Amino acid sequence: MRTRMRTIAALALILCAVAATPQAYQPPRHTARSIELASGSPLDVARRADAGTQIERDRAPAAELDEHRKLDRALRALTPQRAGTVDAYVVSIALDSDPVFGREARAAGAVLQRRYGAVGKTIVLAGSDGAAPSTLPRGSPATLAIALARVAELMDKREDVLVLYTTSHGSPMGLYYNDGDSGFGFVSPNRLHAMLDQLGLANRLLILSACYSGVFVPRLRSAGSAIITAASHDRTSFGCVAQNDWTYFGDAMINHALRRPQSLVAAFTEARTLVGEWEAQSRVMPSQPQFYLGGETSRWLSAIERRVPPTATQPIGRPAIESTLAASPAR
Repeated sequence: MRTRMRTIAALALILCAVAATPQAYQPPRHTARSIELASGSPLDVARRADAGTQIERDRAPAAELDEHRKLDRALRALTPQRAGTVDAYVVSIALDSDPVFGREARAAGAVLQRRYGAVGKTIVLAGSDGAAPSTLPRGSPATLAIALARVAELMDKREDVLVLYTTSHGSPMGLYYNDGDSGFGFVSPNRLHAMLDQLGLANRLLILSACYSGVFVPRLRSAGSAIITAASHDRTSFGCVAQNDWTYFGDAMINHALRRPQSLVAAFTEARTLVGEWEAQSRVMPSQPQFYLGGETSRWLSAIERRVPPTATQPIGRPAIESTLAASPAR
């Protein structure tokens, strides 16, 4: 009897120890899809995307209040423009909760802030980096619209410039928004155009990292726009494995090319070459990154490029090519 009791006591101690052991954080997973967004004809889906339809479900009230506070703090941290100076306002957003996008958006915000002297003028919207719950505001179509509106309030739209970096999955419809099983939506070319146009954000550098992101170029091109996309309108891009630190394009454009003291044109050329080399090694169809430069961009681009630091910084994280040679899922 005593032996049995000792065995039971030992098992209880083991179970208590297991229960007390901190469990590794698990970021949100995608196990469901939004039937509401995907139902109907392609025209119905396109109309919902253009209208900015966003579906949120199973959100706890306390968690929503916490999100509101995080966004409010981030917006309040942005500082007003400086009269007579061409200020760059950086918005970096991960529209998907897979940690690769959260890591990429954070790093992109830091690189672009340093490159363009945007301290106090940078906001990052992103989910978890995979290690812990995110301390940043959620990246979603709604938070993107709010961040852009705040930037538009603070800047002098005649001289200042928006620098927008997005990273997510994509489709010919546009950019996907997917936060685990709770948030679903799109940012379509028409929707992004409407937001930028309504806010008067005419001076803009748009860097869009997703499959099919070239679909945005025809709708967003204008005299004051510089647009860089990870892929053409009919091609996928690569490296979006959740465990990665970077996508191919993010690694090439942000982690390598934009860290160097070189022009935007030279940076894109370097990034496109790197992506091509990695895709050749992976034996996948080339993504064909796109570049568009409007005729009036020199008014602001030359000013912010004079601010580029004279020394490069070193790439961080595990190179995208290392973890995706065996399999390179499309985004």
